[in-house]
Amino acid sequence: MLAGRRFWFVGIGGAGLSGYAIVARAWGAEVAGWDRHETSYLGHVRAAGIPVTIAPEPRLAPEGWEAVVSTAYAGEAEGRSRADFLAELVSGVRAIVVSGTHGKTTTAAMIAFVLDSLGLDPSFLIGGEVPQLGGNARAGTGWLVVEGDESDRTVFGLPAEIGVITNVDLDHHTTFGSRAEVEEEFERWAAGLPHVVWGRDLEPVALELSAPGEHNRLNAACALAALELAGVGREPAAEALREFRGVGRRLEPRGEAGGVRFLDDYGHHPAEIEATLAAARKLAGEGRVLVLFQPHLYSRTLYLATELAAALALSDLACVTDIYPAREEPIEGVTGKLVVDRPGMPVAWTPKVEQGAEVLGVRARPGDLVVTIGAGDVDEAVPLLLQRLSA
Repeated sequence: MLAGRRFWFVGIGGAGLSGYAIVARAWGAEVAGWDRHETSYLGHVRAAGIPVTIAPEPRLAPEGWEAVVSTAYAGEAEGRSRADFLAELVSGVRAIVVSGTHGKTTTAAMIAFVLDSLGLDPSFLIGGEVPQLGGNARAGTGWLVVEGDESDRTVFGLPAEIGVITNVDLDHHTTFGSRAEVEEEFERWAAGLPHVVWGRDLEPVALELSAPGEHNRLNAACALAALELAGVGREPAAEALREFRGVGRRLEPRGEAGGVRFLDDYGHHPAEIEATLAAARKLAGEGRVLVLFQPHLYSRTLYLATELAAALALSDLACVTDIYPAREEPIEGVTGKLVVDRPGMPVAWTPKVEQGAEVLGVRARPGDLVVTIGAGDVDEAVPLLLQRLSA
C-alpha cells in the first residue's frame, strides 16, 4: 500500500506517531525517525525494524524522504501534520474511528481486542499500550481501528465507515472556546459518515467485565454497537469482551507492598478523575483511597481548578503536584496550588512527584488503595512507594 515511499517521523516516540510508523513500515514504506527522549513506545518501533535517532534538537528528514511531524513539535520542524498523514492511512481501508472526550482509548482497544479474539485480524492505531494486543499498533488484514483525537482537531478530518463518539466534553481549552463548539464539530463530522455510534444514546452494558468501573460499561456499550455495525454478532463479541483487561495507565494495577495496593491512571479531566475514584472506591472495599494527582496543562488547570478539586475530594487524602506542562508554555500565576487552594479537600501540596510519594508513603496503611492519577510522569511515584513500603 505504501511501497516505494520513505517517511521520516519527527516525534516518533509519541503514542500517535509510533503507531503510524509501525503500520507504515508493515504496509511497505521505508521508515525512520527522531525524538528528543526515549519513550515506552520506542521498544515496539525498534522491534519493527525502524531506526530511531535520539538527539536534543529535531533532525531533518534525509533527502527524498517525506517528513511527518508530531503536534508536539509542530513549531520546530517542517513536514506533514500527523492529522494529514493519518487521514491518508485511514482513507485506503475499511476503518472504525473512535473518538470523544473520554474513553476513546479504551473503547478503541475493546473493539480491536474483540476483532483479534475472534480471528478477524484487525489493524489498529491506539493512543495507549494494550498489553493483550502486544502494543499500541499493528497492521492486519481486517478492519483498521483508529483512535481519533479531538485535542488538535485531527479526528474531524478522518474518513471512516463507522464512527464512534463516546461522549462530548470541553477538555482542550486552547483548541475550543466552549463545549458547544466541541459538540458542533462532532455533529459535523458524524454527518459525513455512513454509520455512527453515539455513546449518549446507549446504556451501560450489564456484562461482568474484567476492566473495572461503570465508565467501562459504557465504553463496552459503544464497542459492542460498533462491532455489530462491522458485522460481528453481539453474543460472540460480548463473550470475548469479558476477557478484556484494559489499557496501560487506565486503572492499571501496579503492585502491592506492606498491605497497600497501587493503581495508576491516565485521567486528567474532572469527569475522568471522578470515574476513576468511583471505581477505586469499589475496589478498595473497607480500605481508604489515597491519591497522588498531577495536573496536566496550564490552561486546563486554570479553567478547571474548582472541578478538579471537587473530583479529588472523593478520595480520603489527595496529594497534588505541580503542573505537567506537556506542549504548553507557563501561564503566570498558574500552578498546581490552584487546585490545592480550593476548599473542602483533604489535600497536601507536594510540588514534586517525589514529595507526594514521600507523604503517601508515611500516611498509607495496610488495606489502603493508592492511586496515581495524571497524564504526565506521576506514575514514576509508584516504584518509590513500593520501595518505601517494602522496607
